[in-house]
Amino acid sequence: MTSPKFSASLAQGGPPLTPAASATSTAKRLPAEARPRRRPSPAHRRSTPLTIAMLAVLAYFLLPLFWLLIASTKSTQDLFNSFGLWFSHAPQLLSNIKATFTQDEGVYGRWLLNTVLYAGASALGAALLAAAAGYGFAKYRFRGHGAAFNLVLGAIMIPTTALAIPTYLLFAKAGLVNTPWAVILPSLISPFGLYLMRIYTEDAVPDSLIEAARMDGAGELRIFLTIALRLLAPGLVTVVLFTLVATWNNYFLPLIMLNDPDLYPITVGLSRWADQAQNGGAGASSDMLALVVTGSLISIIPLVLAFLMLQRYWQSGLATGGVKQ
Repeated sequence: MTSPKFSASLAQGGPPLTPAASATSTAKRLPAEARPRRRPSPAHRRSTPLTIAMLAVLAYFLLPLFWLLIASTKSTQDLFNSFGLWFSHAPQLLSNIKATFTQDEGVYGRWLLNTVLYAGASALGAALLAAAAGYGFAKYRFRGHGAAFNLVLGAIMIPTTALAIPTYLLFAKAGLVNTPWAVILPSLISPFGLYLMRIYTEDAVPDSLIEAARMDGAGELRIFLTIALRLLAPGLVTVVLFTLVATWNNYFLPLIMLNDPDLYPITVGLSRWADQAQNGGAGASSDMLALVVTGSLISIIPLVLAFLMLQRYWQSGLATGGVKQ
């Protein structure tokens, strides 16, 4: 039996309407309220409570940074007399930066270079040692393998402040106190980095690739340096950044190891300026507190730049293995 729409289409000389086309034309003539609504795909669904929670977390992390940026544009008087989360009537960021680098004959620049040296050497050394040890634990079996790795896991639970005094006594016997080595050498040991590299090596470096290199006559050291390290780049970057941030922000270890102000890192140096601002010690000025705040802002810029430059290795590491071979 022919439908009325089919007969009308034939009578007008046009092509016959298919059932799908007929349903589409019928849906177009329906009012908007009567049309069936499409459900949004899971990728386009929005959760209001989750959005509010994420905005709260974002504000929690960015608000101190925003306050630091605003406070760096103020004098010491404006820090106490103006609203904390907005600029004063006379912003002076450039003059604060200039005063920070010229205070005490430019000692801040020396502190900044010291911090770059301590953190850079510690981060690179800790990453290489963690990669070598993690590769050894992952790809070799030896007597006491499990006990040694459990010892590493136990070392992760020990706070570094508990080892500061024994480390100081050990370095005092070796004559390394008040030298850059007193800050760099303890930072080279990273139990967490070793654990991370061992777990990462198990999946990132295939055993078949190592066996193929051995069959081609490559030695164990050459395999590690030319093959394994390239595959471990995302893990190495992770250890580098963790150690870099930990050494850059380390305060207690340099405090007890260093006596010469010319060897101070930024953390200890800014703490010294803060004490001078509160107690009015030698070399203190009326804007010393503003210099401490400005120096704190300058000190975080290298860490931000390091993260921005190294994050591409994380992205490449996450993409590795995403395509099935």
